[in-house]
Amino acid sequence: MAQKVYAGVTVDVNEEGYFTNPSQWTKEIAVEIAKQEGIVLTEKHFAIIEYLRNRYNSGEALSIRSINHSGVIDVKTFYQLFPGAPLKKATKIGGIPKPASCV
Repeated sequence: MAQKVYAGVTVDVNEEGYFTNPSQWTKEIAVEIAKQEGIVLTEKHFAIIEYLRNRYNSGEALSIRSINHSGVIDVKTFYQLFPGAPLKKATKIGGIPKPASCV
């Protein structure tokens, strides 16, 4: 198992850099990962990250479609907040293992 150091904390990650132990995640770590992805986190970012972490922790599948039905933000805003591959970036920043729906 690989490890990375973010914000002075060593965390367990897979070969793609996704957390394998989401309990190691902190907001400080999220800020550092986001910076590496070229994203400056705002309260909107943290709202969607919290939504995704809650869904993950309750065992629900994560998908872009679920974001649209979240009531937190719409899909267009999700793509603006996490450009390129929004679900992949949001889960990586949020300390969640890569969703099965992401290739």
